[in-house]
Amino acid sequence: MKQLIFIIISIFYVLPVNAQKNNPAPSIPIKEEYFGTQIVDEYRNLENLEDSSTKEWMKTQTDYTNSLLNQIPKRKFYLEKRLEFDTRQGYSVSNLNITNNDKYFYLKKKGNEKVAKLYYREGFLGKEELLYDPTNYKNNEQNHEFVINYISPNSVGDRVAIAMVEKGKELADVIIMDVKNKYIHPELITNTMPANVGGIKWLNDNLRFFYTYFPVNNPKSQDFYKNTQVILYKIGTNPKELTDIFSAKNNPDLKLDEKKPPIILDSNDQYYVGMLLDNNYYRQTFIIPKQDLLEDKKTWKPLYTKEDKVRSLQLVDNDLYFLSQYNTQNYTLCKTNIIAPNFKKPEILIPERNDEVIGQYRFTKDGIYYTTTKNGVEAKLYLYKEGKSIPIKLPFPSGNINLQAKGKDFSDIWISCSGWANEEQRFKYNLNTNSFLAENITPITEYPEFKDIVVEEVIVKAKDGEEIPLSLIYNKNIKRNGSNPMLIDSYGAYGYSRSPFFSRIYLLWVNQGGVMGIAHVRGGGEKGEKWRLGGYKETKPNSWKDLIDCTEYLINKKITSKEKIAIWGASAGGITVGRAMTERPDLFKAAILEVPTTNTLRDVLAIGSNTDEYGTLKDSKEFKALLEMDAYNHIKKGTKYPATFITGGINDPRVPTWEPVKFAAKLMADDASKNQILLQIDYEGGHGSNTTVAHGHANLSDIFAFAFWQLGHPDYQPKQSTKK
Repeated sequence: MKQLIFIIISIFYVLPVNAQKNNPAPSIPIKEEYFGTQIVDEYRNLENLEDSSTKEWMKTQTDYTNSLLNQIPKRKFYLEKRLEFDTRQGYSVSNLNITNNDKYFYLKKKGNEKVAKLYYREGFLGKEELLYDPTNYKNNEQNHEFVINYISPNSVGDRVAIAMVEKGKELADVIIMDVKNKYIHPELITNTMPANVGGIKWLNDNLRFFYTYFPVNNPKSQDFYKNTQVILYKIGTNPKELTDIFSAKNNPDLKLDEKKPPIILDSNDQYYVGMLLDNNYYRQTFIIPKQDLLEDKKTWKPLYTKEDKVRSLQLVDNDLYFLSQYNTQNYTLCKTNIIAPNFKKPEILIPERNDEVIGQYRFTKDGIYYTTTKNGVEAKLYLYKEGKSIPIKLPFPSGNINLQAKGKDFSDIWISCSGWANEEQRFKYNLNTNSFLAENITPITEYPEFKDIVVEEVIVKAKDGEEIPLSLIYNKNIKRNGSNPMLIDSYGAYGYSRSPFFSRIYLLWVNQGGVMGIAHVRGGGEKGEKWRLGGYKETKPNSWKDLIDCTEYLINKKITSKEKIAIWGASAGGITVGRAMTERPDLFKAAILEVPTTNTLRDVLAIGSNTDEYGTLKDSKEFKALLEMDAYNHIKKGTKYPATFITGGINDPRVPTWEPVKFAAKLMADDASKNQILLQIDYEGGHGSNTTVAHGHANLSDIFAFAFWQLGHPDYQPKQSTKK
């Protein structure tokens, strides 16, 4: 019936208004009470993604959304331009691994290719050699596309582990290749996801490695992360015969949480360190002598707890080096003895800086190189040597720096610098000459169409007096008359900093007359521990209030206006954007929620580790915080909401697909406006990664096309149709 209605209306005009209301989602309300507060969940039934009515509704909505997006003249513009840029660049390189004997392993995708392939060379100037093409993996199976999402060569580079993941899925198969003759071993490692959990950690014998095994292979299951195990595997043995060396089951005396995946974190010549992964900013770790582990002795001991506030642990000789936020805001770099560690009273090597947050640090035989950032957008480089920090002038001002080094026995250090409008460049630093030599693996490309784009870093005064960093990217010739289409990207969770990177997708928005904003709201890590805790559990409202304050700043400065603003949040950014639009629906013309967390009351039950970031239903204060940040439960009947585009990935284990589905259903039912509310489920996707380049570009292309459509860009307005 819905399709018939659409065809009849399209004779007169292309877009029916809120046609979804002709097809409301099935609703079976559930009433629950928490600490005297009654909650009515009108769409609890949609959490059953296997129910036929839920499946049909998701499919119908997705088809409807795509039918509308198809009528936008430039729906594919971003996809086509990104593919054009890929071709112009020639090729791109990622996942660079350099062994201590100077062998380079990396993924390389040529401009006309769909997926990246594994390449190898000896030394930076060595001859490049193709090792593996993922299109050859299970090429006898039709309709299955695989990508390489992780590689790990052993220390001498004679073997490499390659993680193969089917497009849009999370769990990978791992194959092992002998590099010299390109022989693929017949044994296949399954049920692991090294790109996200644990990696592949080779032993010194270069024949064995650790990985994290997932007994449950369905990412939609609530038990997906439950009872995972660190497995020790030896090449040539049966991978189905699991040697469990670190898990809740194998080590009951440690009382490990069975819902938190264990990993091997780091090692030196004498010890291994294990960690429990969760969404807490600080984590619980354990230590064991190497020989004990290899002899199957269960002598793991606690190393540090979450209360010690330790991050970025590195083992060097008999010492533990780490970043500490114990009684500090912006980190100190510390060390303590491995035999009798004291994490609360360590030796402080680099003290806290008032306005710079210490980031990465890497060991060389010349000293410790480390980075800092100010407001998350201004990066600096230092060398700690003989008790002093020596500033090193960068080749050009940078918003973000990544470090790569071989270790304490080598002088080699590489830095990669990038910014919002500066393509990433890679340099090798020579301490003796204090100079940088360009060693770009990926070619530097000219983009003359972006020559007039500028970046401005501003500070917005929040209503409570806090200073919010706001990055603005725009054409230097814009007029500040309130007419510029404005897209504001915001996240604000897990202490994650939105550091500058060269995003062609942002620059394309600007190149078509838009202004791009990145609001560094509280909950992120841009300004240290204070910033993270300022948008965490009970303080989470600061995240969306900061976004609201940034929006009002842009309006007051006449950069844009209410009718020209779209806000965009992905994953945990769905809390920030979802609550901003439900608290101030009058302030925004459009909202984009990409695989969003929108129903925190239920999310923490489905993803147990999220309680560390959002709160628990077992505590009255944290329950109130969860309810306050729950955008789904703040949708009010009869309110006029902005035009909204909501996406979900059917294979997503990190944000259950039913969260965006429930949010869309309730918003469609309760909205009193004539704005479009669209739901799009990606039936080949997950949490936005592990997919082909073109597929990822297409998803982003839809987001930007929707935003420009809703903000009135003339090139994105659907045309009248005479179709019958």
